[in-house]
Amino acid sequence: MAKTLELIFTTTAGKDVTLTVDEPRDTVTDAELLAGMQAIIAHDVFEVEGSPFGTVKGARIVERNIVEYEV
Repeated sequence: MAKTLELIFTTTAGKDVTLTVDEPRDTVTDAELLAGMQAIIAHDVFEVEGSPFGTVKGARIVERNIVEYEV
């Protein structure tokens, strides 16, 4: 089963943006996620269409089953 951590931000222009992290550790906490996301915002690491990330909207783990076939 593949896991992805999605970090969801809202830019200062009001657009939602999602950053994804493959195979996050199972022990990540809400506090760690919030602190990391706030650090991304504070350090002005990313911008989308000229607008920096403004607020934390949420975070979630997405799990999916992948079945590969030999064809």
